[in-house]
Amino acid sequence: MRIYLDNAATTPMLPEVIEAMCSLMREQYGNPSSIHAEGRAMRAVIEDARKTVAKLIGASIGEVFFTSGGTESSNMALKCAVRDLGIQRIISQPTEHHCVLHTLDTLKQQGVQIEYLNLDEQGRIDYDQLEELLQAEISTRTMVSLMHANNEIGTMTDMERISRLCEQYEALYHSDTVQTMGHFPIDVSKTKIHFLTGGAHKFHGPKGVGFIYINHQAMLKPYIDGGSQERNMRGGTENVYGIVGLAKALQLAYDGMEEHRAHIEHLRSYLKERLLESFDDIQFNGSQTADEHLYTVLSVSFPPSAKSELLLLHLDIAGVSASGGSACSSGAEAAGSHVLTAIGAEVGRKAIRFSFSHLNTIGEMDAVVQKLKGVVEERKLEAVSA
Repeated sequence: MRIYLDNAATTPMLPEVIEAMCSLMREQYGNPSSIHAEGRAMRAVIEDARKTVAKLIGASIGEVFFTSGGTESSNMALKCAVRDLGIQRIISQPTEHHCVLHTLDTLKQQGVQIEYLNLDEQGRIDYDQLEELLQAEISTRTMVSLMHANNEIGTMTDMERISRLCEQYEALYHSDTVQTMGHFPIDVSKTKIHFLTGGAHKFHGPKGVGFIYINHQAMLKPYIDGGSQERNMRGGTENVYGIVGLAKALQLAYDGMEEHRAHIEHLRSYLKERLLESFDDIQFNGSQTADEHLYTVLSVSFPPSAKSELLLLHLDIAGVSASGGSACSSGAEAAGSHVLTAIGAEVGRKAIRFSFSHLNTIGEMDAVVQKLKGVVEERKLEAVSA
């Protein structure tokens, strides 16, 4: 049986989520924009899901809009803020997900001033520099776009601290919370943030559906033009079954958050200890401080060797699903990780990202170490014989 440790890329759907979606598929099929009974029933389903998401993150129902996922949501926040709210400058970091970085590249070509914060070797931003940049051009309409937790190395930003700085210097604040939504109790009624994004498949929901929170003080015009769907914010017939799955998955994630976190932190700590015991010159990428790392991610750096580039492939053959970083970058293995490059990681070392869910077990951690030993020893023997 295979061992799945790539939950930062996507998570398996929970049976309760599948049942909620299938039940709706069997029983209802109306277009939510239709005014007849079938349409009204589907509209009510969407609004119930919206209420669920809004309640869980501390928002009002008029601030939650369903999208196709985190990529669309972040594109919408950044591009529409420039178009509709007069944003002239965006402060970010070079380790953002490509849905943000590539959007910033596009906006730069349109004349928007883009500035990137310095990072230390663990991928932590320089908060003093952030304040200096905000203070230096306070008259320039500015947005700060910083992900809550890095998807490759797990280093987290301090959302509260960033929020206070943005409020002090009248900047808008956007955060890609795709990796932390459902894993941390984010409450926008307590932490002022203008835009945050979530994707259902990162918290055991379906792929192809997500949401964006837009603070009522920073309302945007539609990103996708069309009909009046999503309260006139996003044209196109809603993915009702996906929306129901998202709401159900997020509710389950919040209901079991403390229990799941304790279990996953134990798995992460246990695997980390076993790896240190079993291999020489093991290093870990990203912050390892308890309040600065995403507990679902462990990025492990193996020493350079002639065969190290094939480590992931041989792990896959051995029945272990892990990754070298983001699953969203075609050719990333060949090109190298922009995240590891940004933090100055040693060239030649091989990074493997193990990412966990509450469905993983201690027994799987032991099995992974044994399989990894087998792969590494085999590579050593081949290198010697060569």
